[in-house]
Amino acid sequence: MRLKDKYIKQVVPALKEKLDCQNDLAVPRVVKVVINTGFNPKDKDEKAQKEIMDSLTSIAGQKTVICQAKKSEAGFKIRQGMPIGVKVTLRGRRMYDFLDRLIHIALPRSRDFRGLPQKNVDQAGNLNIGVKEQIIFPEISAENTRSIFGLEIAVVTTAKSRPEGIGLFKLMGFPIKGLVEK
Repeated sequence: MRLKDKYIKQVVPALKEKLDCQNDLAVPRVVKVVINTGFNPKDKDEKAQKEIMDSLTSIAGQKTVICQAKKSEAGFKIRQGMPIGVKVTLRGRRMYDFLDRLIHIALPRSRDFRGLPQKNVDQAGNLNIGVKEQIIFPEISAENTRSIFGLEIAVVTTAKSRPEGIGLFKLMGFPIKGLVEK
């Protein structure tokens, strides 16, 4: 729980002073982390889908949820109810543990990593990270992996604006590039 302790002891007082908040609860915080990936619905290979689910479960430390198509789409050869992806929503202790591993272990292991661009933070202050290969996580063994897939990580915050979100992520230790102190 290193990241949560850092948030409570360092980030909250710094953001409280920077944003001129009267109360600790008014300071932006991370609410949840959603990790998701899709798979080819035309490919009926259930072994590959199960491997993706198992990999995502071991990365997140929590069971995955299968996402199904809401509507049929003839152009994509998708029928209503077909499984099209999996997702995991992390909150609380598991969320902070995952973010700690993401910041300090997984992102530095990714190929040609030079930091996260500022444009990954949206107008609501949420961070979206695209990962090209799941093998950057230490829980996944590259030798035993049959298929390599990408995943998307959304870090949802209570920030009201983009600068608040960027400030929160910078103080929490996310490697955001191009930050200039004002």
